[in-house]
Amino acid sequence: MEKSSETNGYLDSAQAGPAAGPAAAGAAAGRERRCARFLRRQALVLLTVSGVVAGAGLGAALRGLELSRTQVTYLAFPGEMLLRMLRMIILPLVVCSLVSGAASLDASSLGRLGGIAIAYFGLTTLGASALAVALAFIIKPGSGAQTLQSSDLGLEVSGPPPVPKETVDSFLDLARNLFPSNLVVAAFRTYATDYIEVTHNTSSGNVTREKIPVGTEIEGMNILGLVLFALVLGVALKKLGSEGEELIRFFNALNEATMVLVSWIMWYVPVGIMFLVGSKIVEMKDIVVLVTSLGKYIFTSILGHFIHGGIVLPLIYFVFTRKNPFRFLLGLLAPFATAFATCSSSATLPSMMKCIEENNGVDKRISRFILPIGATVNMDGAAIFQCVAAVFIAQLNNIELKAGQIFTILVTATASSVGAAGVPAGGVLTIAIILEAIGLPTHDLSLILAVDWIVPRNLKGFLRIFMATQSNEGEMSSIVETTHQ
Repeated sequence: MEKSSETNGYLDSAQAGPAAGPAAAGAAAGRERRCARFLRRQALVLLTVSGVVAGAGLGAALRGLELSRTQVTYLAFPGEMLLRMLRMIILPLVVCSLVSGAASLDASSLGRLGGIAIAYFGLTTLGASALAVALAFIIKPGSGAQTLQSSDLGLEVSGPPPVPKETVDSFLDLARNLFPSNLVVAAFRTYATDYIEVTHNTSSGNVTREKIPVGTEIEGMNILGLVLFALVLGVALKKLGSEGEELIRFFNALNEATMVLVSWIMWYVPVGIMFLVGSKIVEMKDIVVLVTSLGKYIFTSILGHFIHGGIVLPLIYFVFTRKNPFRFLLGLLAPFATAFATCSSSATLPSMMKCIEENNGVDKRISRFILPIGATVNMDGAAIFQCVAAVFIAQLNNIELKAGQIFTILVTATASSVGAAGVPAGGVLTIAIILEAIGLPTHDLSLILAVDWIVPRNLKGFLRIFMATQSNEGEMSSIVETTHQ
């Protein structure tokens, strides 16, 4: 009986063999097809991350050659081309997407949608500022570094430190930029208050000096004014009814064409990123001395970003959506890598808009309305950076901050981050506003500038934007659907 059963088993396996072979081969082929589809779908992400890694390797390999400034400039040229292409596309992308988004909603829905976004942006930025101040007081990054000078880090300091703006002038500039006097000029220049010093001789023989504010224009797109104009224009076109439909279709078509251009530019991103990262590593001073001297400051800033962006905001996301926030993050690896390399939230906007729609399935009407606004007013990372820097400089000068000064830091950092230029080193200039508001010296700003590239505040600022987009998606989608019923 045993022999017979064994024989039957062999017969069964022999009969199943020919059938099992094609089944196994089919399963293997299915896995290969799925793997190939995954690689095709994630090719851009993999190439972008590979560009960052390759750039780090390239920079490390070339550091020992002691390249001249001219050679480093040539090395960075492909990366410069990437930045130029990304900045070139920002103007049509922002204006067309906002006009289309505003025109797709009625006035009440637009107000609710914008109100939700602005409230979320403001509360998260204020929370980020409070977190940064608390961490700075706990870790005390400025203690033990009182004797640190810019020359100790090999920094080249040329000329006097920048003249800080008066707080009231900063807010007046914000209002002026909301309403640019010339839309064409607003595409490439921003209003900024400067100061001239006038000497007066009094009748008693004394000499008094007066600092008089004068209006100037500096290089850089006035994105705040363009955003407001595009929103109002979209509402006006919607108000015209059938007469405005033709122009709305024009902006919709231009918006779609711009996104096609973005998709083409994205394939050059890995190459540009490799040379941007490589050139930055080559031109660095002694990184060991830098991190050793300012390690506590760097650690405090990065810890603030990690807690706010890696714990607080994902928790908010989960509470609103009951979904895994880190799965949402995976679809945004490419724009994160772009932000890391370019250090510019404005330059990351095209990549972010493309990935958030294609990889995460966010409604275009929501993403193209929220993202340009968020890129302008939602700078949680900048707020963290500025608050830590202000407390760091106070501790560096052995100045004990009072409760009123701490409150001023929170309010000023939150307000000054609104409309702050999303460009490299732009946040350093806004720190001068905070220091002036609380009466701290500005001569230590060069120390902050030395590690400005390490602190990834622009990357985290965009983390706020996509979290805000998805966290409010449920209510925003209902608003959109109500509009189209």
